Amino acid sequence: MSVKIEESWRKVLAPEFEKPYFQHLIAFVKGEYATTTVYPPGPQIFHAFEACPFEQVKVVILGQDPYHGKGQAHGLSFSVAEGVRTPPSLQNIFKELQADLPETPPAPNGNLDRWAEQGVLLLNATLTVRAADPGSHQKKGWEQFTDAVIQQISDQKEHVVFILWGAYAQKKGEIIDARKHLVLKAAHPSPYAADRGFFGSRPFSQTNTYLQQHHEQPITW
Repeated sequence: MSVKIEESWRKVLAPEFEKPYFQHLIAFVKGEYATTTVYPPGPQIFHAFEACPFEQVKVVILGQDPYHGKGQAHGLSFSVAEGVRTPPSLQNIFKELQADLPETPPAPNGNLDRWAEQGVLLLNATLTVRAADPGSHQKKGWEQFTDAVIQQISDQKEHVVFILWGAYAQKKGEIIDARKHLVLKAAHPSPYAADRGFFGSRPFSQTNTYLQQHHEQPITW
């Protein structure tokens, strides 16, 4: 099955594309885009992979669903397109970044392509969502696909930092081999949970320390 995804990921994930669940998933997604408003725009469904090829992955930040408001989602977890108001969870991520690494300049906008280009895979568990209908594309096959993504990174690479915020991401991350990767867990950055262990978790400095210990360039957050 032909899938428009970055070439290094196409090679890694080729077996998934032939599985019946994935073919059912793509048929469902195509039907949704044809009949209703779905986010992100079709060409950006696999943007996380385009922005961060497999060989370059050093960090994975796992999200759940794309944003379901107009113009927000563009294929990267937690990120929004330039010119879009920064959502509350991302505001809290930036707040923790400033507390963790005070020398970091304030974020110019909510577009995290600048992280992705340095090797941060910003991966949602579900890659599409119906407008104004959170969770509408869950349990259609995306979770199985993104589990395969995580499994391939865990199996084929070493010394990757996996950042898992909230119970959902932590459950999904149980397949990661923590013996050869760093797994950072904390509460979700949403306003409902951030005070319960997200603030003060210092994921950005911990990530960079680990990368430098393993002779990798730190991320310019």
